[in-house]
Amino acid sequence: MTDDVEVDFGADGLVPAVAQDADSGEVLMLAYVSREALERTRETGRAHYYSRSRDELWEKGATSGHTQSVEEIRVDCDADTLLYLVEQTGGACHTGHRSCFYRTVDGEHVGERVFDPDDVYE
Repeated sequence: MTDDVEVDFGADGLVPAVAQDADSGEVLMLAYVSREALERTRETGRAHYYSRSRDELWEKGATSGHTQSVEEIRVDCDADTLLYLVEQTGGACHTGHRSCFYRTVDGEHVGERVFDPDDVYE
């Protein structure tokens, strides 16, 4: 028997969501999700997020083609953080890297660049 978990979207109506590669476990990115973004993700099976800088809902890969097919959505023990287990097509990061976590705090480049953002975002 299952019951939907009541996600705590907080005062700003957003909850952080970590996108993780469902096969390898690699952490790809962190973004924010509104109630509408979560509903769209559940309806379509494609990752939707809420852009705080643009103040709008967005579908991952709608512009770049670098989509995330969501295999499972998990919620943490406090119901205030989501985990999207995804199949990533192309790179997850707008900088062209497979993961947004492509460098250490010391500035060492440790991630793989999989596309040229100048070719994707005009």
